[in-house]
Amino acid sequence: MTGTDQSSFLGRISIRRNQVNAMEGYHEQEIEDLELFQKQLSDRFAELLSAPDDAPTEAFLSISWIRKLLDVFLCCETECKAILLMERDAAQISKPPLDRLIPELLERVVKAMDICNAVTNGVELVRHCQKLAEIAVSALEQKPFGEGQARRAKKALVSLMSAMHVDDKESSVQKTAERSWSFGRRSGNKDRHHGHYRSLSWQVAKHWSASKQIHAMTMNLAAPRGPEASCLPAPVYILSLIIVFVMWVLIAAIPCQERSGLTTHLPINKHVNWTHSLAGMHDKIGEEWKKKEKKGMAGLLYELQKMEKLGQSLIEFTDSYQFPGEKEKLDEVAAQVAELAEVCRRMDEGLVPLQMLIREAFHRLVRNRTEFLDVLEQGTPVV
Repeated sequence: MTGTDQSSFLGRISIRRNQVNAMEGYHEQEIEDLELFQKQLSDRFAELLSAPDDAPTEAFLSISWIRKLLDVFLCCETECKAILLMERDAAQISKPPLDRLIPELLERVVKAMDICNAVTNGVELVRHCQKLAEIAVSALEQKPFGEGQARRAKKALVSLMSAMHVDDKESSVQKTAERSWSFGRRSGNKDRHHGHYRSLSWQVAKHWSASKQIHAMTMNLAAPRGPEASCLPAPVYILSLIIVFVMWVLIAAIPCQERSGLTTHLPINKHVNWTHSLAGMHDKIGEEWKKKEKKGMAGLLYELQKMEKLGQSLIEFTDSYQFPGEKEKLDEVAAQVAELAEVCRRMDEGLVPLQMLIREAFHRLVRNRTEFLDVLEQGTPVV
């Protein structure tokens, strides 16, 4: 949805809420708004599910794809909040069952904020992997190429594989992320310089667990039934489910502290149209995650998976290399090195904007929670 389309949708809601003198048919209008919102959700998620496998820059779970997912999340959050709060009497939000559903939503928001923070540290580990891969590419591109360059490339590639095969513990993910700050740091400057962007994340608790956060977020998350499916409990469920799904994807794709036992089942109601593509993405990622847990990869991020495959092949080459090498093999390796260099280039272009989007999502969640708390306070009767 374009910015113009979203403005039109929000304007539609605002106009209807201000038509206080036309109360007849108001509920039907709210149902229409909810149906339009769900139709837009369906279209957005269908586009994400249909990401082409033969276009690396747009591939499923690529950096570009994750950024699109976060864009969708930010749009959905704005529209869902508008349906719930815009020009609405605060007393409506304080009535059952919203007096229970809204606090549960806000608990999920707090956990999602923690996940955004942890994933930001994980992006630093991905940047660390990128730097190691760039060292290997630099050595492998040297002309003339000899055994000294092969040893230097192998050293960087072995370090890369070690960094990628993390055990998700604090000591592996967080400390590796801390070490990666040394790349690109300039003397006497405490900021991280990359497009003038400074990471504002802080360290998560030592025993914090991403998988436990997701498990807690899914508790009591159930689709509304009967009449509730077409009134205010519905957008609360939709917003809760999208928050849980997006955080789950971030944890699966990007290195994150303590992911062992991450659930591959989310409570998605597959009997409504807007969730069909969401369920398709959930199933696809869940299957990939089961394979990942067995292999111990850093994450399902497309670029990380390509980097691992290329890195393993190039280690085999450097292990057996003897000067001057066979031309056919050198040509094959040159193609792999070019592919690895392209992966590094996409990381270099995409990781900082990705960090900034995660940061924006974090701040949006903070504002979301504050606005809901303000409305709940307004709607609470004075005793």
